Amino acid sequence: MSDHMIDPGVAADRAERLTRTIRDQTFPNLKPRDSATLILIDQSERVPKVLLGRRHERHRFMPGKFVFPGGRIEPADRLMTALAPLHERDIARLMQRVQQASRTKAAGFALAAVRETYEETGLMLGVRTAAPANAPPGAWEAFAKAGILPDLSAVHFIARAITPPKRPLRFDSRFFAADVSTVADRSKGFVGPDAELVELVWLPIDQARSLDMPGITAVVLEELADRIAAGMNRDLPVPLYRMLHKRFVREIL
Repeated sequence: MSDHMIDPGVAADRAERLTRTIRDQTFPNLKPRDSATLILIDQSERVPKVLLGRRHERHRFMPGKFVFPGGRIEPADRLMTALAPLHERDIARLMQRVQQASRTKAAGFALAAVRETYEETGLMLGVRTAAPANAPPGAWEAFAKAGILPDLSAVHFIARAITPPKRPLRFDSRFFAADVSTVADRSKGFVGPDAELVELVWLPIDQARSLDMPGITAVVLEELADRIAAGMNRDLPVPLYRMLHKRFVREIL
């Protein structure tokens, strides 16, 4: 699919800025681990805001940086009952360039983003319902206890990025977005000085980009701004950022 959303020069600039952030690539090469991230958007005011959290300084990976809630995919994620499935276009894009691709695996990526958001922020996305849930052990049991099922139809797949080779940790990350109105429950005690995220902030995208954050987080914020301006249309292309011949490229899924 061609990319009619942004100017080719803007797309190239985003990839080039990521190339300039590349650090030491002398580590043994690792296979990227699947991960998922969720961007919550608050559009209740004229200027939309997004949620970011600051990682603990003791973390090995991106200490002290502002990031979106997220983390690794767990096998149990694909077993969780969803009230409604992902949009068909998102399923198709999530199944591209994936080994053993399936609709269940695609849903698992989005469900992981929902679970990680709850584990890191206490925000539970979904809909209160009396419908039965097949909740795997762990965080998903809290959803079932609260009578909340994730509604994947409200989740948008907006970007994918793969960590360059020969970095100490590598991830194949899927970035999702959802409106804050999809939050069905809020629990305290998940964020603080001894937690994975020590603080949460809601900021307009332009202000958020001034925070100390990874290069890919800043670039995805720009991708999100483009999508918000275009009405979060499901027909919009989804970019994939990856390294090719020692430079980042922006491809379209």
